[in-house]
Amino acid sequence: MKKNIRDSLNSIKAKANKISADLSNPKLTTNVEKLTQLNKEYSEIKEVVENWNNYLIIEQELDSIEELLKDEDMKELAQEEKTQKQNEIRLLEEEIMIQLLPKDKDDVRNSFLELRAGAGGDEAAIFVGDLYRMYSRYAERSNWKIEKIKEIDSGPGGYKEVVIKILGSNVYGNLRFESGVHRVQRVPLTESQGRVHTSTATVAIMPEMDDVEEKDIDMSEIRVDTFRASGAGGQHVNKTDSAVRLTHIPTGIVVECQDDRSQHKNKAKALGLLSSKIYDIEKQKQEMEKASERKSLVGTGDRSEKIRTYNFPQGRITDHRIKFTQHNIENFLDGDLTEMIDSLKAQNNAEKLLEIENS
Repeated sequence: MKKNIRDSLNSIKAKANKISADLSNPKLTTNVEKLTQLNKEYSEIKEVVENWNNYLIIEQELDSIEELLKDEDMKELAQEEKTQKQNEIRLLEEEIMIQLLPKDKDDVRNSFLELRAGAGGDEAAIFVGDLYRMYSRYAERSNWKIEKIKEIDSGPGGYKEVVIKILGSNVYGNLRFESGVHRVQRVPLTESQGRVHTSTATVAIMPEMDDVEEKDIDMSEIRVDTFRASGAGGQHVNKTDSAVRLTHIPTGIVVECQDDRSQHKNKAKALGLLSSKIYDIEKQKQEMEKASERKSLVGTGDRSEKIRTYNFPQGRITDHRIKFTQHNIENFLDGDLTEMIDSLKAQNNAEKLLEIENS
């Protein structure tokens, strides 16, 4: 392990020891805010410190084994133990390096998921419906909750657009690499010749900002329009202007929400989505700059990039960024995304580790 990494780990260990000592101070029990902050800081570094301590112990054990290797009677057993300890220390080093990678502060946030039909007409709208169900099922499997923000139907089972908010643990960190153009290849039900059609849908994942209110946004840059909600919802849709449309004048971003009966609640939801969209534009720029610098395969921030193909005749899903293919399309569309998401995160970590090693 490089000296600069060892130095960093020793600094983290010293910090953990100091926090531990502070937490043992009886005077701190009356300062709830400070106590909470220190506990949070300690929990963030606890695992890497434990791994580093284990690493140092195994290093000492390896030094002792070197002495045993000089003894002809113990040499064979010592060599077996040495191989085992070398494997243990290698795995520990890999885990420690991943733990040391810079964390994206947004990974822990809830997220907005926006799905839009692209090329392909009715088939594209049906594909949006498939993706909507897929992410809903994944959220269910992950014990996350979903809040509907906006739906624009397009015939049976299809949607021109869907916007939902997903709430739970590390939502953005798990879904962040889903942004981009998704492509489906299959034979539509209305296709009498049996020809395969290609359709697309765009997916955008945006981290939710914390408790956004009007005071947090320059409302002079936003045009607010209210209108009567359409679709299901009872008689109120014809009587009250409960739906809200917000236009951010500097960027031209338009969001609307009409899911709730309350105009106030619709406006609050729309403000939350708008602030996330504004933030996401800046985040995309930063991601693309980073990706350009380290030639990243994932996390480029380019929403126009074709990232994945769902091929029904061959029963496969291929992510083009990491050249990863699965052959379980039915399970995948039922929300079994764990293997794909883990592979994307692993590739991203590998790129970052390479960057550290070359620095």
